Amino acid sequence: MSEIPSGAMRFNSDSQKLEYWNGSAWFQVHTATPNLASAGDPTPGARGLTFGGGPVSQSDVISYINISSTGDAIDFGNLTQGQGVSGALASSTRGVRFGGGIPANTDTIDFVTIASTGDATDFGNLINSGRADSSASNATRGLRLSNTDNTIEYITIASTGDAQNFGDMTAGRSQTAALGNATRALEISGFTGSNVNTIDFVTITTLGNAQDFGDDTGVRSGGRGFSNTTRGVFGGGYNPTPHSDEINYLTIASTGNAVEFGSLSSGSRYGSAECSVTRGIFNIGESAPSSLLNTIEYVNISTQGDTVDFGDLPQTGYASAACSNGHGGL
Repeated sequence: MSEIPSGAMRFNSDSQKLEYWNGSAWFQVHTATPNLASAGDPTPGARGLTFGGGPVSQSDVISYINISSTGDAIDFGNLTQGQGVSGALASSTRGVRFGGGIPANTDTIDFVTIASTGDATDFGNLINSGRADSSASNATRGLRLSNTDNTIEYITIASTGDAQNFGDMTAGRSQTAALGNATRALEISGFTGSNVNTIDFVTITTLGNAQDFGDDTGVRSGGRGFSNTTRGVFGGGYNPTPHSDEINYLTIASTGNAVEFGSLSSGSRYGSAECSVTRGIFNIGESAPSSLLNTIEYVNISTQGDTVDFGDLPQTGYASAACSNGHGGL
């Protein structure tokens, strides 16, 4: 009998449920998302959080949106410190922000309870301080993928404490995009002294080094991504111009090269992204060296096409981080 590839899908005729293989057992695919609408919102759905960013790239502001609706982001609370180019990830209940490189490198990790509003609480510390563009999670474990070093770190989201070593990426690179489902986390493109098109993956539930997945459509840095259980979508960045409007996608359970998805409303880099299982959100960041935007746009993950206007962040979103309680890893 041939080995079942990690991430394989099947329909269980006994339970009438869709299942995926995590490398050792079959798990049911959950498609329902937590409904956290504000009072009077006619379309309840998953909640997306945006951390930091701003005109000086070191804001401590946390804002939130209902991903199933449209409209401007609402104030949530404040981080333990103002920080830019941080990472963010989430379980269905807790959002975590970590690291950063603006105004200075930091190893801090803090968290919020997504269903409520309020200020962040200290979680612990990373092994390595510095920017943390690249992060992904399933329901229990969160990964910080490589920075300029190639170290992968992980935390258990439901607890608090310092990050632990997971393994190594194929090479250290910064300014990457990341996404994943319950089984796999992917790191896409980035900067290693020059922009690259490498895509790597790891199996979240194990420990170990990354493996080659395929290639982006071109060399890219400063892009951002999100995913449902099957498809990863990513866009923006320096590819090949400093501010690209290109959006690409891939199938997470397989390996292979990225494919064109559509376009952002304008070329941008250094924004952030979050999603529900149906809709992906791009927080547009730097659209030109002297132009910082607060625009929020969305796409339907299962189709292909250009972004649609969603609303605005409370401030320009350069170097922000974002997560949600309804992404494809849950």
